Formats: sequence, structure tokens, C-alpha cells
Amino acid sequence: QVQLVESGGGLVQAGGSLRVSCAGSGLTFSRFTLAWFRQAPGKDREFVAGIRRSDGVTLYADSVRSRFTIFRDNAKNTVALQMNSLKPEDTAVYYCAASASYWATRDFNEYAYWGQGTQVTVSS
Repeated sequence: QVQLVESGGGLVQAGGSLRVSCAGSGLTFSRFTLAWFRQAPGKDREFVAGIRRSDGVTLYADSVRSRFTIFRDNAKNTVALQMNSLKPEDTAVYYCAASASYWATRDFNEYAYWGQGTQVTVSS
């Protein structure tokens, strides 16, 4: 049974930093492209960052590029998102996801496995 479990969310002031992590079980991480999505109240789920399975090439949403960094540790079956210079508009539930696709796509339909989400709240 595949499980993705996020951790590390919380409350932080604007301008601060936070790291969210995701631990996987029941799948071999090195075979999956991994990504972070987020969903704010009343909004659609949106792509944040992805990291390709084969070579670690990354892809970011324009809104987070240069502030967020995604990285993975295949030996530990983990993927993390380091978030710096946080803004109130980054407030959302953050989800990790895994896809068998080669590409780190922004399309959430390409991701077969999802975690339950972790809340990130940025106060102004």
C-alpha cells in the first residue's frame, strides 16, 4: 500500500522560512517524479514545484521560483520543500504527490499518489 505522509507545516510570519517534508512508503521513490501542490481556501489546487525522477531536474511555479527549493533523498524515500521569504499568499494546504511520468508536469491529473496535506499559514 502506497502512503505519502507530509509533515512540517505550521504558522510563520511573513518573510520567514519553513520546510515541509514528505515520507513515502510502499513505492520506490527513485522511480517516481515528485511534486508539491497547494490549495488555498476557495481556490483550485495548484502546482508549486516538481523534481524529475531520473536526474533531479526541477520545475517551479513562477510565483515561488527563487524562494522555494524542492529536493529529494531517494535513499530515505523523502522529498522536501524549503520555503523562504514566505508571503501571506503562500498560505495553503501543501500536498506532496508522486507520478510515474518522466516529466515534472504541472498537471495534477498526472500524479497517482497523494499525501493528506499539511497546513502552512503565513501571517502578515
